[in-house]
Amino acid sequence: MSANELISKARAQQRTSLDEQAGKSLLAAYGITVPQSLTVKTAGEVDAAFGKLKPPVVVKIMSPDILHKSDAGGVKVGLKSAAEVKDAINTMAASKQIKAARIDGYLIEEMAPAGQEIVIGGLRDPYFGPLVMVGLGGIFVEVLRDVSFRICPITRIDAEEMIDDLKGAAILAGARGRQPASRAAIVDALLKVGGEGGLLMTHAEEIKEADINPMIVSETAAVAVDARFIL
Repeated sequence: MSANELISKARAQQRTSLDEQAGKSLLAAYGITVPQSLTVKTAGEVDAAFGKLKPPVVVKIMSPDILHKSDAGGVKVGLKSAAEVKDAINTMAASKQIKAARIDGYLIEEMAPAGQEIVIGGLRDPYFGPLVMVGLGGIFVEVLRDVSFRICPITRIDAEEMIDDLKGAAILAGARGRQPASRAAIVDALLKVGGEGGLLMTHAEEIKEADINPMIVSETAAVAVDARFIL
């Protein structure tokens, strides 16, 4: 399904956001790497689906009523067998908060390789139009607000400067014995999101907010582990 079709389908269903699977399909349409995944409606479908993925896997609830899945108990990681996946789904389905929500199904996906967590996002400003953002993940974005913004479309030089703007830029470079994160992969992802012909420019009229959080960056690649798009 094309990017335009993904957004049109959500509009036809009167949704105000893309579900995670659609959001990742949108990212993939712009060349951003996402984990291999599939969806099931119930735990009863897991046995037939599990063999198509390489464990360990993560299971996530898919619901238009639940944007923050972790807060609702709708995420379980490190699952190594079909039995563990089924147990996770059954536990989620029994949760009071999840029971009260509309459920589209459960997303099962391969876990990304270890690396540094970053956040790439965007929004449509009423005066400046699309803006793109990058920041370090975890406490750096939640508490320290260590982020950098630019007006779209950005160039490669802009993307490099956005990374250098971050107070935690040295962490990405491998400070204090940390595994370095691929700077080239981060720049490439930023251009695919906020560059000329990128996601935010192409869909400036349809996307109000974008949040790729986290994106896991290893020494060689960047993988979008979670994605949220507000229409």
